[in-house]
Amino acid sequence: MGLVIVTGGSRGLGFECAKELAAIGHQIVLVAKDKARLEESAKHLGAAYRAVDLEDLDAAKRAFEEILESFGTPEIVILAHGVMSAKMSKTLKTDNAEWRRVMAINLDSVFSALNILAAPMAEARSGRVVIFSACLGRMSGPGNAGGLAPYRVSKAGVNALVRNLAHETGLGARGFLVDAVCPNHSRTDMGGPDAPLSAAEGARTAIWLATRAFDVSGVSDQEKVTGVLWEEMKVVPW
Repeated sequence: MGLVIVTGGSRGLGFECAKELAAIGHQIVLVAKDKARLEESAKHLGAAYRAVDLEDLDAAKRAFEEILESFGTPEIVILAHGVMSAKMSKTLKTDNAEWRRVMAINLDSVFSALNILAAPMAEARSGRVVIFSACLGRMSGPGNAGGLAPYRVSKAGVNALVRNLAHETGLGARGFLVDAVCPNHSRTDMGGPDAPLSAAEGARTAIWLATRAFDVSGVSDQEKVTGVLWEEMKVVPW
């Protein structure tokens, strides 16, 4: 089993992904902001870790470069970090600081991680990248417009980034896969205690994407499709 890097790995969806992949023998590196919680989670999993505030894009870049230098090219990258925007963050009610905070964490740091960690994976024609997006970032489907502007736009940006990178790297034909996942409303610090899904249930599709058998000549979407948004192991429209 190979190297797995998980951002947002100290808790919630990221921790659940790391836990399942560690259980089948992967080497895990957790990345998160809260050092104390990160140390505890890493100890529980027998994982390495790096504490970094991904809102600080220069620090994020240095951390990703150091991870690559220390551990080598990953087999799997799961980007599970993220923040919700303020409750009243409508487009015309959001100030520059809130906009930049959400964009830096939810979108800019995702680009930085891909730019550094995924580049050698794509060059090696191997590996999987799974990015937690959100159904609130879709341009179609129920509940796709109005309110939470920075969060929605950041996740729409993630979706576009995934689609663009997948097309640039051959849509899986060259051995490199990149996908976005909508975990649905899960019981995490962001989702709250009353969410209908557990964190483990919310992480299920991401874990499957990281480990599924893939063949571009396969029959089903689950076998042959990458560069899309997944929900409950099914492709959903952007």
